[in-house]
Amino acid sequence: MAIEIHLPLLEEILHGWRPQLGEDYNAYRNHLYRMANFCFALHQVTAEDRQKVEIAACFHDLGIWSDGTVDYLPPSVALASQYLQQNGLAHWQVEIELMIDLHHKLRRVDLPQMPLVEAFRKADLVDLSLGVVTFGLPRDLIRAVKAQFPNQGFHKRLMKLAGQWFAKHPVSPPPFLKW
Repeated sequence: MAIEIHLPLLEEILHGWRPQLGEDYNAYRNHLYRMANFCFALHQVTAEDRQKVEIAACFHDLGIWSDGTVDYLPPSVALASQYLQQNGLAHWQVEIELMIDLHHKLRRVDLPQMPLVEAFRKADLVDLSLGVVTFGLPRDLIRAVKAQFPNQGFHKRLMKLAGQWFAKHPVSPPPFLKW
């Protein structure tokens, strides 16, 4: 599989969020590219599927920056829904909302009619785990994607946010985790 190094829709959407992302822009962008590449490798995608992955990727963690919260899934879903409505893509809303809302689900998502939801969850976990969890992806592919799109502090930022959550809620799981 060739690594996708330029995803025009992803770039177009993300560019509009550059001011809110600030110094985290490149780190978040690279996370999206890693995720998208892992998703494409995990699931044979159509052109339409590729668009869905790019849209869901852009918005899946964006609530962290748009709303300044660790409870970022609701604002991320709302931002994606707004984008879909504004761009005549409301017919994708249910699937993309599920892709975003369930991307931190700890167990498998069993939705045979929407396989991208599970592929997206797996792709995020491959990246979140720094490639420790592979879901069968070749380690050389994971290494190549990570080399093409370096971390640039993305995981460090996530650890800081998680630390803030656990400092206030030491025995409660973060609100983005789903069972």
